[in-house]
Amino acid sequence: MRHLLSAGDLSRDDAVLLLDTAEEMRSVAERPIKKLPTLRGRTVVNLFFEDSTRTRISFEAAAKRLSADVINFAAKGSSVSKGESLKDTALTLQAMGADAVVIRHGASGAPARLARAGWIDSAILNAGDGSHEHPTQALLDAFTMRRHLAPSGDRSLEGRRVAIVGDVLHSRVARSNALLLTTLGAEVTLVAPPTLMPYGVGSWPVETSYDLDPVLAKTDAVMMLRVQRERMNAAFFPSAREYSRRYGLDAKRMAKLPDHAIVMHPGPMNRGMEITADVADSTRSVIVEQVTNGVAVRMAALYLLLSGARDAETTSTSTSDDTTEGQA
Repeated sequence: MRHLLSAGDLSRDDAVLLLDTAEEMRSVAERPIKKLPTLRGRTVVNLFFEDSTRTRISFEAAAKRLSADVINFAAKGSSVSKGESLKDTALTLQAMGADAVVIRHGASGAPARLARAGWIDSAILNAGDGSHEHPTQALLDAFTMRRHLAPSGDRSLEGRRVAIVGDVLHSRVARSNALLLTTLGAEVTLVAPPTLMPYGVGSWPVETSYDLDPVLAKTDAVMMLRVQRERMNAAFFPSAREYSRRYGLDAKRMAKLPDHAIVMHPGPMNRGMEITADVADSTRSVIVEQVTNGVAVRMAALYLLLSGARDAETTSTSTSDDTTEGQA
């Protein structure tokens, strides 16, 4: 892999390699010294044009645990607020010698633009672009599901049933999960009000439902999505109370899940709206574990992208030396 831009770009083998590598990285967190020398001398830039807590800190922790140098760049308070373009920002990072750029942007497609425009040679990791995708979130979600739902030693999600519930229309997490989980063999059902179901969802490799209750009894994992009011420019449902009544996960609804089923949420949560506090804090909830697993998955992504780039440079240098010797 040269970049990680979309969950749809990952083949089954790519996804399994990332998840298996994350399993190794997860063990690092259990050591007294949580650090590897793998990316010593490499520079990772966190380029965030939107507010973030979990994702930015997770990427920073991942890079530091691999011994990379980390530069955090926030649009607020930078030259971006003065009108600097994405191109000029990229050229600045190129001049500073960034090896990888982790980018979150409000415009869908911005990471792909950065990767393909020729402004910068760095590996690009999409940390969320608009309402488009969030591939590392999907990877950490799949990683968490494998640890709880996959048969021992198998680590497969083949045939597992996952319900993704809530504001699917504005959710980059839902899109990435739908693509990645189906690649891994899971059966995905999107549950949302008709107004929060994306246009063209019929072409997605998923099932859809406007009613949550019938879906719960046959679900292995239920993922609740945050209602993204900051992206809404119209009234998509009558009231918060009505939304919670129809699509919120409370203790009564959680009781309808199979005994082995887990409850997930990408965060941040609107407690009391899409999920109640008692469900979020229950023993069936793996929400905090998702945060822990996020560091391992992002370590795996950085390792595979940057160690691959290093191997390519080594091969290129070796080939060049051999050619020079042959000419001599």
